[in-house]
Amino acid sequence: MKPTLGGGNRQRDLLPMSKRPTIPIAENHRLVQVTDTLDWTQMEEQAQKIRVQKLKNGAGRPPHLRVMLGAMMLMATRRLTYREAEDQIQYYAPARYLCGLTETDWTPDFTTIQDFTELMGEEGIKLINQQVVGLAVQEKLADPRTVVADTTAQEAAVPHPNEMGLMAGFLTSVGAAGRKVGRALKGFLDKTAAQFRAAKKKVREYRLFAKTKEAKNRVMRQMATLVEKLNGHLGTALRAAGAQQVKLHKYAIVARAKLLRLQETMTKLLPQIRYWLRTGFVASGKIISLHIPELYSIVRGKVGKAVEFGLSWGITRLRGGFLLATLAQKRGELQDTKFALRAVQDHMALFGTAPRAYAYDRAGHSAENVAALKKLGVRDVGLAPRGRTPWAVRGRVREQLIQERALVEGGIGTIKSQKYGFNRPAARSTAMMGACGQRAVLGFNVNKLVRELGRKSGVVLVG
Repeated sequence: MKPTLGGGNRQRDLLPMSKRPTIPIAENHRLVQVTDTLDWTQMEEQAQKIRVQKLKNGAGRPPHLRVMLGAMMLMATRRLTYREAEDQIQYYAPARYLCGLTETDWTPDFTTIQDFTELMGEEGIKLINQQVVGLAVQEKLADPRTVVADTTAQEAAVPHPNEMGLMAGFLTSVGAAGRKVGRALKGFLDKTAAQFRAAKKKVREYRLFAKTKEAKNRVMRQMATLVEKLNGHLGTALRAAGAQQVKLHKYAIVARAKLLRLQETMTKLLPQIRYWLRTGFVASGKIISLHIPELYSIVRGKVGKAVEFGLSWGITRLRGGFLLATLAQKRGELQDTKFALRAVQDHMALFGTAPRAYAYDRAGHSAENVAALKKLGVRDVGLAPRGRTPWAVRGRVREQLIQERALVEGGIGTIKSQKYGFNRPAARSTAMMGACGQRAVLGFNVNKLVRELGRKSGVVLVG
């Protein structure tokens, strides 16, 4: 039998099927429990404070803070892209309930959700995460009297850095952005076309024909010379375009700003490349990404992954499993010896008192740190000693702290899983990497909160 177009039944219905289904949302759905558990008024007040601090004035339409906070919570509890979040909020009933949109047809678009995440930033999401952890403490699900801490690395979504790859990426990015700027840089692209072709040949020669270290270094030196000339011509062209005050529009403005950043980054990177070719050692503060130059390498010493490229974080775990995260604002800020003390100081700022028991691995141990922690008010200091140095605690307390110390690794591993996406987030700046990292920790804590509350009340969660 020949199929007919249109699908469905060939027997037409007397009344057309409604495209507005009316079904109840299950009370034990995870997103419903999240909505009914959290204090949205407090979160809205916090979001409004952040918004007032960051915006120049109050012009424009009033923000849909409740909706935006719900969208952010949806992306935290299950890893979604901004477009997927828009789709879920528009068509998935529990997601609309989470965002407070069950009585309206309006749905935020993906750019609005992204703009709100950027507005909140790492610090704003961190404050909301602290409110969730405070609720867990209030409900007796977390015990702030026993705390463990550790540092970890948040890997960035960048390719493995190498000198030739960075220079080849520079050529590709400059060529693409230069064409978008238009006539303001047309002369630059025409004059340097031969140099671009020569540099691309060097990339091909390096990847296909340079088999020895000496040959690779020779080609890399030649490539560095070509890129240095191109970078100089680019700087001259950008200055000339700025002096002419050529009016740019839309994408041309973004492309010109990108070229300025690339030119500045390559000016710093070329001396580092030449230093490596001359000495064989990596220069201090080596740039590992053209597009996010603030990233840095983090030596972890792990089997199969000695070095990670991204940002350093400090993770604090309360007894009960809830996590607090701290982002390092610069390289070396959260070394183990420093964060072993800072974790307790941050804990005191949040909860008002020092923890009764505190554990950290041997990287944070020193006699000075033990004494400083005692002075802060920590009764049981469980810094794992180095070598044959005796523990500061003994017996059952020591065993409990060792067990708690092991559990923090499980929490870190969970937020780095595909469900939360702490590692390699889809972010193009360190600011958004920080926001994505805090959002992953927030999602972990919220899911754990509703799961533990459901267990206490005998509710089996679905969804």
